[in-house]
Amino acid sequence: IASLDPAFAKNQSVMWAVHQLYNTLVEVDENLQIKPSIAHSWEFSQDKRSILFHLRKDIFFNDDAVFNNGKGRRLVAADVQYSLERILDKNTASPGAWIFNNRVDSARPFVAINDSTFQLNLLRPFHPILGILSMQYCSIVAKEAVVKYGTDIRRHPVGSGPFSFVAWEEGQALVLKKNE
Repeated sequence: IASLDPAFAKNQSVMWAVHQLYNTLVEVDENLQIKPSIAHSWEFSQDKRSILFHLRKDIFFNDDAVFNNGKGRRLVAADVQYSLERILDKNTASPGAWIFNNRVDSARPFVAINDSTFQLNLLRPFHPILGILSMQYCSIVAKEAVVKYGTDIRRHPVGSGPFSFVAWEEGQALVLKKNE
């Protein structure tokens, strides 16, 4: 495992670990069908160039010192916007930036409408976009964690996935615990 930062989930070992620690808007089920994850529902605009995602209100980031009193906070649409913008940010230098190349609107690709509504804007209709959003690159991170830990976010993940981070001895062991 080279990193626990979803922006660098480019190989199977990193993807596996990130999938345990973070959530994406949608997931692919065992029949390769798109199913809800953070988004409980979504709808395409009539011209198929925008997707409005309605987010669950019961998803919380794991407890971490970056949050008030160390208690994880609710994941909101601004987190989705930040996470997807982070993939495209040249300062992040994510190898996953290609997933949005020539697909998302360059002016306003990602918009948090309110805490529970997120909009993705495309250049043109692109039906496979839901599959792309299920990729581990698109895992949702807390901005506070990225700001506090900087590049060390690779060793200190703060996600909302089925497991929370305990410890990582690089090259030896990754210890996670069930996210209650």
